Amino acid sequence: MTSPGKDNAVHTSRRAGADDMAGFGSDRPDVRSAEGLGGVLGNERLTALAGGILLALIVVELVTTARLRAFMAAHVVVGMLLAGPLVVKLGSTGYRFVRYYTRSSAYVRRGPPQLALRVLGPLLVATTLVVVGSGIGLMVTGPDHAGPLLPLHGFSVLVFIPLTALHLVAHILATPRLVADDWRTASTALAPGREIRMGVNLGALGLGVLGAILLLPTITPWMAWSQTNGRVPAPVIVGTLLAIVTLLATRPLRWR
Repeated sequence: MTSPGKDNAVHTSRRAGADDMAGFGSDRPDVRSAEGLGGVLGNERLTALAGGILLALIVVELVTTARLRAFMAAHVVVGMLLAGPLVVKLGSTGYRFVRYYTRSSAYVRRGPPQLALRVLGPLLVATTLVVVGSGIGLMVTGPDHAGPLLPLHGFSVLVFIPLTALHLVAHILATPRLVADDWRTASTALAPGREIRMGVNLGALGLGVLGAILLLPTITPWMAWSQTNGRVPAPVIVGTLLAIVTLLATRPLRWR
């Protein structure tokens, strides 16, 4: 005879397993393998954690952009911190892409993202790389030799904001659940490696901190520049308006 508490725990574990098994076939040995259910769920949780970190940093970065005169140093440091989690997210999503199109049975069972997200993904990746790359380039050149990098950075930010808004809203329900699942006992057993996923993201942030330290000497010229050019950049205003219009027109919450 079992106790009610034990029965509830077993029921919770089975329910979590059934939820995570959705979308998979009945080839149990493959699904239970490291490249089966556990591998797919681990990849999704790694991507979600990196995405959550990126979201927090992007929000801070946009806030500092609106007050460059006061927060130029923070803008530069957070911009460098973005690079680490960005690499992690690109790596995890790229891995899923490769595994799906090389016909890995577990990833094929899980299925591809919704079509709209598959179209949006490459555009967002390219734009994000331009935003971060041009920002790092500006730190190296300084304001006196910025050349085309400054308008390129501004234009990429304008495009980046609405694309990011679409991506965020489309994943706003799934991401918190995936991150929380890594801390639930029943669900954690299905995707071992939580410590590795945490370590990868913390290590990426650490590399971003190192990069920011290396670029600290280049901040001074930009702080002087911001005192005369510290208004809210037009690309941020236009990008925000475009994001609102795009969200109302496309309603990405339906992309599930």
